[in-house]
Formats: sequence, structure tokens, C-alpha cells
Amino acid sequence: MTVAPERLAGWIRGFAERHGAVEATSGPDLVRFAAADGSAAECHVPFPPLDLRDVPGDGAGGQEDAAGALVAHARRSRTVGVLLVRLGGYAAGVFEGERLVTSKVGSRLVHGRSAAGGWSQQRFARRREKQSSEALAAAADVAARVLVPRAEGLDAVVLGGDRRAVEELRGDRRLAPLFALEAGAFLAVPDPKLAVLEGTPALFRAVRIRVLDPEG
Repeated sequence: MTVAPERLAGWIRGFAERHGAVEATSGPDLVRFAAADGSAAECHVPFPPLDLRDVPGDGAGGQEDAAGALVAHARRSRTVGVLLVRLGGYAAGVFEGERLVTSKVGSRLVHGRSAAGGWSQQRFARRREKQSSEALAAAADVAARVLVPRAEGLDAVVLGGDRRAVEELRGDRRLAPLFALEAGAFLAVPDPKLAVLEGTPALFRAVRIRVLDPEG
């Protein structure tokens, strides 16, 4: 499950109310809340590492201290680059907090696979391969224009769309500064239109939580 940073403090309080006294253990990537009834909530730190200097003691302590540090970290305003790529569509943008400050969205025609056989299918496959290469090249060009010049000012880069399409871009040396900043979960979003890009902060800012039930 995922919880928005603005709802995280309330969610942790509710977990303690439902399951009893909570002991927290904090690490750079994970904050674990272990409850009296044996349940546990593992909160994955967004944009790690969590600054453990914000957690009193040795990182093992009260619910409120760990929760406060995690919530403050999750709610921190960051400058994040987002690159979404699918065959035939791409979107690149820079967010300051939840506000989209610059972006470029585009598309290229890539035909679907043909069921025909023989020479016709081979010609179609070559044409589709050419269309795919041109679409990915267009996506790389947009990323290089929109995101690379701002790379030094980015806290992180979030990727999404189709994994195979994104992987094809890793060989483009122009984009190396972006992939070096890659953080967060891969966003499995539909065709990268502007509305999809504008909705990504709700995804990349969210805190992923795994709730574990007591054994037996």
C-alpha cells in the first residue's frame, strides 16, 4: 500500500491505536514500527537515505520520534525530474514540490505487431523497428533538452512508462547524468500524456508501506 506524506502521521497513529504500543527501528531506507500484538509496519523511505540525525538516540526508540523524522523527510520539498517513455509516447518534466515548472510531451507513430506472414511481415517488422528507433530517439532528445540542462539542480530523477523502452535509452551518453540520479519506484503509467505527467507527484511522493500480521 502507499500513503501520501500528508496522511502519513495519521496513518502511523492509527496503526498504534489498532495494534498497541509501538517500538520503532530506523534505518536509512526503512522505518519499522513493531506493535505489541506482533504486527509490524515497514515504511520504505522515499528518496533515501533518511537522515538518522533526525532520529534521537541510536535509531531505536519511540514511535513519535521515528514517525516525526520520517514524515518530515517525506514532506520535504524536492526538485525532481520525471521521464516517462513508451513506444510512441514520451514525457519529460521538472517538479518543484508538486508543481510542474517545465515539461515537454510528445508522440511518434509506432504500428502494432502484424499477424501476416512471409515477406509482407518482414517488411512490416523492418518498418516497425525503424519507427520504434525514431520514437526512442525523439524521447532521448526531449530528455536531453528538458532535463539534462537542469540535472545539477535536481534532487532525483524518477522513471516510468515501459521498462524496456526506458532501458533502451541507457546507452545514450547524453542522459548519463539523469540515470545517475535515478531514485524511487519505477512508475508503471499509461501513455505519457500531460495529464499523466502532472499526476506523477502523487505516485513518487507516496510512502510505500508493508503491513505484516502476527505469526500464527
